Amino acid sequence: MSDSTPSSAAGGADDGATRRDFMVLAGSALGAVGAAAAIWPFVDSMNPAADTLALASIEVDLSAIQPGQTIKVKWRGVPVFIRHRTPEDIQLAQSVDVKSLRDPQPDSARVQKGKEQWLVMVGVCTHLGCIPIGGVGDFGGTDGGGWFCPCHGSQYDTAGRIRQGPAPQNLIVPQYTFLSDTKIKIG
Repeated sequence: MSDSTPSSAAGGADDGATRRDFMVLAGSALGAVGAAAAIWPFVDSMNPAADTLALASIEVDLSAIQPGQTIKVKWRGVPVFIRHRTPEDIQLAQSVDVKSLRDPQPDSARVQKGKEQWLVMVGVCTHLGCIPIGGVGDFGGTDGGGWFCPCHGSQYDTAGRIRQGPAPQNLIVPQYTFLSDTKIKIG
């Protein structure tokens, strides 16, 4: 009988340790789930609001824009210039010596292949954030295809590249895709 008592006592001690381990594991898991449930609303509040997501991308119909015409649309709270460039605009932009530019970028890097007549740019001067005026300046061709920033005199050519003035960079080209020949999606 003395042999059976120590073995049963030892078995009872193992059962207690196993139960204790289980209770610690179950309590820890329940605490982790509770903490995650408490933190989730704070993490979820960092997601963009529905009205912000609605402005993340816009679709623009290009069918009404005539060659030589520029329209302005609002995207993410900033103006975007969309210009239907004339063959003269395209030829003038492609003939510029890229090495002579402050922010060297060929015309082909600012438009999509096969759609060179469409120029899409964020209409905010890269100097101090003013909105350039289209159709003015010394680098716009005969139909005035360039842009001039009235704040400090920056001038952009028919491809939106900085040609004169204090602006350090070309006008920014946003991400955009052609949904069809007459419709683009910006963003």
